[in-house]
This record gives sequence, C-alpha cells and structure tokens, in this order.
Amino acid sequence: MEWSDLRIFLAIARTGTLGGAAKRMGQTQPTMGRRLRALESALGQTLFQRTADGFVLTDEGTAVLGHAERMEEEALAVERQLAGGQVQLEGLLRLSSSDWFGTYMLAPVLAEFGRNHPRDCVELLTDSRLYSLPRREADLVFRITPFEEPEIISRRLLRIPYALYAAEGTDIDLGCDGAGLRVITMDTAFAEMPDAIWLKEKLPAAEIVLRSNSREVQAELCRQGAGLAVLPRPLADRLPGITAVRMDDSPPGRDTFVGYHRDMRRLSRLRALLALVVERLAN
Repeated sequence: MEWSDLRIFLAIARTGTLGGAAKRMGQTQPTMGRRLRALESALGQTLFQRTADGFVLTDEGTAVLGHAERMEEEALAVERQLAGGQVQLEGLLRLSSSDWFGTYMLAPVLAEFGRNHPRDCVELLTDSRLYSLPRREADLVFRITPFEEPEIISRRLLRIPYALYAAEGTDIDLGCDGAGLRVITMDTAFAEMPDAIWLKEKLPAAEIVLRSNSREVQAELCRQGAGLAVLPRPLADRLPGITAVRMDDSPPGRDTFVGYHRDMRRLSRLRALLALVVERLAN
C-alpha cells in the first residue's frame, strides 16, 4: 500500500468524483482511477460505491477514511514543522483571499513585496472556498470570518466599509421601500451576508434582477446600469462609472481576518510578508 495512493483516496472521498479529485491533486482523471484501483487491489476491498451522483464510501472505505486522515495529519505536521523552521526568505508562499480583495487590496502589497524579495514566489488563490491551513492548502489566509481552530494564529486585519452604488447619471428615488428599483445582490448561497440582509431590509420592495458571488461582477453590472449594488468601498470607489448613493445610514462593514498555522510562525518569508501586509492595510 502506497501513502500516495491514500492521498488519492482522500481526495476522492472529499470531492465525490474522479474529476474533482484530479483537479485538486493536479493529475489526470484516468490516473486517479488507476491509482484507486491499485489501492483497492492492495487492500483487497472495494472502498467506494460508484453511483450516478459520484463516489460514495463503502463501509470498508469509511473504516479506512479515519486512518488515512490521521496519517495525512502526521505527514502534514512534518511538512509544516520543516517549512516553519526555514530561515531563508527565498521560496514559495501560497495565499488565499476573495477575488476583489486579492485584486484591490493585496495586489499592490504583493507587488511591493516582490520588488523587495525578488527570489520569493507568491501564489495567490482567489475564490470563495475556505482553504485549509492545517492541510497546507494555503500558508496565509485572508477571510471575513474569524478563525476558530486552536492551531491557527490569527488577527483582525482591518474593517471594510460598504456603500450602496448606482451607475453614474442614474436618477435614484429610494422612497420608503425601494419600489420600482432594481438591485444586484449576492447569490443565494451567500444570502445571509450582512450587506445582503441590509439591502433586503432597506429596500424590501426592490426587484432583485441579478445575483453573483463575485463583487467585481456585481460592480460591473452596476456600472452597466443593471441595478443598484452594495459594494465594498475600497473596490467601488476606485471604479469609474459608478457612484455611492447618499443615504442616512450605510450598509454594515465587514472585518477581515488573516491567519496562518502555528507551525509556520518561524517561517521568515511568511513573517516578512505578513509584516508588510499589516503595515500597509491594518487599521
């Protein structure tokens, strides 16, 4: 039994498909299938039931899962300890943040860091998925929800103000309930975010015409005149063609937190980048 095949097993168990596992592992789908068959052959057990909806763990697969996760944690702990003990600045750092925050907040800081540390390579992953610090999916994570894991070192970085925006030249009459207005808001998966709730409560009669989980997409739709949108001010105030709507009260702001695994606290390049981020962005 090969440990690398157990990593394949874990990826399939977590994604439920060969394609999803292949994307996560950076391998091809046929390779994933071949490695899974090799593992099942070595164990003499069928670990997954193949269904129309994907791969479902069998009883034997469920039994293997707990052992494989503990083996993974030990292997990752070795990697983190060795990486965290590095004193040189040169090397790779993997960051995770939302798309707009990466573009408008982190990119200028990363450009400065790159000029100061030309032998470092920073990889920035921008999507809505919460990357795992214990599994080293990322070394440094920026997000709007606090970190609760005991092994994560984190701090509040800054508070982001929000405002309601419209395309320039749009005649806006908010009225008492927003009747006759068109609005752009978060997709249903993020409908409980504070700004989406505020918009619904502030303009209950407004028509929701478009949804997106991307702030940049929302901003562009707003600029094109598709409707009003609640947007983070560090993003929207830099964009031509949209303007903040004057209101008695503003949408609630959001805190942004940054975190990293405690095993990485001595990593010199991580400390150097974090210090620059805090210097440029913290408030």
